[in-house]
Parts: sequence; structure tokens; C-alpha cells
Amino acid sequence: MKTLQATFFLVAFVPLVKSAPPTQQDSRKFYDYDTDIATGSLIQQDYEMLSKDLRKDGNNVSLDTGLSLQADDSELSARPTKDTNLPTCLLCVCLSGSVYCEEIDIEAVPPLPKETAYLYARFNKIKRIAVSDFADITTLRRIDFSGNMIEEIEDGAFSKLLLLEELSLAENRLVKLPVLPPKLTTFNANQNRIKSRGIKNNAFKKLTNLAYLYLGHNALESVPLNLPESLRILHLQHNNITTITDDTFCKSNNTRYIRTRMDEIRMEGNPILLAKHVNAFSCLRTLPVGTYY
Repeated sequence: MKTLQATFFLVAFVPLVKSAPPTQQDSRKFYDYDTDIATGSLIQQDYEMLSKDLRKDGNNVSLDTGLSLQADDSELSARPTKDTNLPTCLLCVCLSGSVYCEEIDIEAVPPLPKETAYLYARFNKIKRIAVSDFADITTLRRIDFSGNMIEEIEDGAFSKLLLLEELSLAENRLVKLPVLPPKLTTFNANQNRIKSRGIKNNAFKKLTNLAYLYLGHNALESVPLNLPESLRILHLQHNNITTITDDTFCKSNNTRYIRTRMDEIRMEGNPILLAKHVNAFSCLRTLPVGTYY
């Protein structure tokens, strides 16, 4: 009888075993959540084709088991997340230094494998980012938390991320900005609840690599101060901006000063008549988009 059971097990199980497919290539492009950004922006949609394979179907996450099988030891041994007993790289997809945790209803940042460089955790239920979430992951270059429920980010949560270049916190519930890491080139905080008092005076001053700053669809009453010279695109559309000064973009004590890198400023949808502040734009090569009459 035991011999018959063993034979049946082999016949039933062996055909189900398949070799793992080859590892897919990570395109590593940053997704831009400002859906009405002008074509001048260099940010492109990331990994959309890969995302289609990771969509949820009811309560089941579509997962390529071949990717999990080929993950390295550090990925497979990651601690369980706060919301499931599965290791991070079984709940999410770990691939070539990237971790994809999209639309899986996690409520906290999952423990990441060492040497993670790219984290995509879009459209979940994350409400808070703590210092401990990234305390040991100093290799991160890109983080995307768009479409969550983030209300709080602890002071210093990003302080150790000295390599971080791109950060998206779009479509969350923030009322103030955290301290940002120094090497950022792109920061997206569109569609939050940020007011001017929630941005420190020198929040952007030391970000000498910052080229793309998206703060549209918030509750700002004024343009952020001390914008870096490196800035190329600034989006402030659909806020509550009512005032602007001659020093907001330019230098009132230097009539020869020109912002040579600034290509685009969007201010439409604000209760301010830009024609009353023409001196504020004297150093710009192009006028801001907005209401002039």
C-alpha cells in the first residue's frame, strides 16, 4: 500500500514542477504622478509593463514565482512585515536591487533587503514613515510612496539616505514636509494638504541638485523661500497663493541676475493676479503659467 501511495505522489507531483523563468530586466524609470505636467519634464513613466503583472486579483497577488526563487539569500531571509507572516520578498517582488510592493494593502513600510536601491510602494495603506524604516538601508536611490495615506513622517526618517535622488510622496495626506536628503534631484509632493507653515524657510536651500519640484494641488499660501539655483521645473498650480515678492525668484538688489536653469513655473489655479507682480519675474527667461488679467 505504501508503495502505491509513493508511486501516485510521484505521478501527480512531478509534472507540476517547472524550471524558473529567467529574471526580468528592471527598467528603473521614475514614475511621474503629476498627470498634467508639461512635456518639458524629463521624468518618464516607470516599469508600467512590469506593474501589470503585479496587479491584485481580489485578495490574491499575482506573483512570478520565478523571481522569488532567484532572489538572493538576504532577500529571502528578510524579516516578516508588520501585516503578514510572509517574508518581504514573497509578499512583494525583489528584483535586481529593486523592491516592488504595489497595491497589496500594506499599512507600514516592509523590512527591506540589504542594498535595496529602488523601492516602489505605490497605492497601499501606509500611514506613517518612521526613522527605523530606513535606518539600515543607506543604498536607496529612489523611493515612491505615491497613493498612500501618509499623514506623518518622523524627523530624520530620510536623514541617512545620502544617495537618494528621487522621492515621491504624491497623493497622500501630509500637512508638512520632512527634512529632505541633500542629493535629491526630483521631489514630488503633489496632491497633499501642505500649507506654507509646513515648509521650513530653508527646506530647499541646500538641495543643490534639485531640478524638479512638484507641489501642485496643496494648500500653500505663498511660494516656498530660498529655492535652489539648480531648479528647472517648479509646479505650484492649484494652491492658495495670494502673495509674491521681488525676491521670490529673483534678487531685487541685483538687476543683472538671471535664473538660467529655470524652464517652467506653473501657478495657474491660485488666487493671485500675476500681472501685478511683473518685477518678481524679471530674472526669468519665461513667464510663469498663470492668470495675468
